[in-house]
Amino acid sequence: NLNLKIALSGIAASRARLGIVSGQELPDADVLGSFTRFKHSDHGALKQLSPPGGFDAQNMFMVGVDALWEIDVFGRIRRQIEAAGAEYEASIEDYRDVLVTLFAEVALAYVEIRSCQRQIQCAEANAAIQRKMLELTRARYSSGISSKLDTAQAMSNLANTEAAIPPFRIRLNSIINRLAVLLDMNTETLDAKLGKPAPIPLARENIGIGVPADLLRQRPDIRMAEKELAAQTALIGAATADLYPRFAISGFFGLETGSFSDMGGVSSLAWGIKTPIKWNFFSGGKTRSNIALHKEIAQQDLFKYKDTVLRAVEEVKNALVAHKQEKIRRNWLLVAVAATKEAVDLVVVQYETGLTDFNNVLTTQRSLFNQQDELVASQASVVLNLIRIYKALGGGWPIQGDGQEMTAEM
Repeated sequence: NLNLKIALSGIAASRARLGIVSGQELPDADVLGSFTRFKHSDHGALKQLSPPGGFDAQNMFMVGVDALWEIDVFGRIRRQIEAAGAEYEASIEDYRDVLVTLFAEVALAYVEIRSCQRQIQCAEANAAIQRKMLELTRARYSSGISSKLDTAQAMSNLANTEAAIPPFRIRLNSIINRLAVLLDMNTETLDAKLGKPAPIPLARENIGIGVPADLLRQRPDIRMAEKELAAQTALIGAATADLYPRFAISGFFGLETGSFSDMGGVSSLAWGIKTPIKWNFFSGGKTRSNIALHKEIAQQDLFKYKDTVLRAVEEVKNALVAHKQEKIRRNWLLVAVAATKEAVDLVVVQYETGLTDFNNVLTTQRSLFNQQDELVASQASVVLNLIRIYKALGGGWPIQGDGQEMTAEM
């Protein structure tokens, strides 16, 4: 999945940023080397020291190490490292969030594919029954037993059922294409794997979700929002440190000589050390404005964190109620479909024996088709809602069934 690869690359980028910031704790050292050929002006600042023939051109060879180490007295670097570390952890949670969403979306798409295939099968089965009824009405009309109205109604009923199949095929094609994008696969390859109809996966009946507060912390988006808030809080400290002086130790150690052959001599040794102090005591209010900026961003992140938690609670509650109520609806639809199938068989027999008119046959057949379609959709919804519970809880929860407790993994 390409979004997963993007999130994984984001982790690597955050790790690299953390390495960059962490490097500020260590000295910054450069190896220097140069060759200079110069000549003083005979009429310049050193003209009084100028020899009779004027200054000669001179060579200067230099090689050494120049180092600078900032002493983190007021915690500026430490807070920056803390912020970068929190951002790195947030990128990991972002990856996990993408992973949970991916698992859920793939599972949802798979169930919808099987649901759509089952709806097509039901429609085709009903069309086959209605086609036989059309032949029966034509035969009865040819024998003078019934009117042409029965034939027209049977044809209308069959045409409506046949017309319901193409939208199912359009939806099936779009779902397969969506799944191909999620899996970064060729559509034809995926269609070959899933083209043959298969049953809708069965959902487990009992879900032990444990303590809601603990389960909500499983959600990567909540943990990511928490890490982002921590990172921004650390940046407030880094910005506050700019109010105070910065201390450092700087030094140079190397060799300088006018002749390359003397480069290794003790007399060519050059070194120096200093302790620079930098204090931006006046910045036109920029430093304090920067502190205020980071505080307001942290406040926004706090609101985002609270909003994420509230939305998580909403999603979990909605998914749990939807799963429970849809199971009740599915069970009643099973009863309704069974009863309507029996009604269709009875009304066909009554029509063949002349005990009822074709309008009753038409009504019961339409009712059966609609109820079967709703039943398939409901059976799929039970599983889809279970997947949404999985997603809402952040990817995995204990399942109780078959006398043992298991951990659900998608």
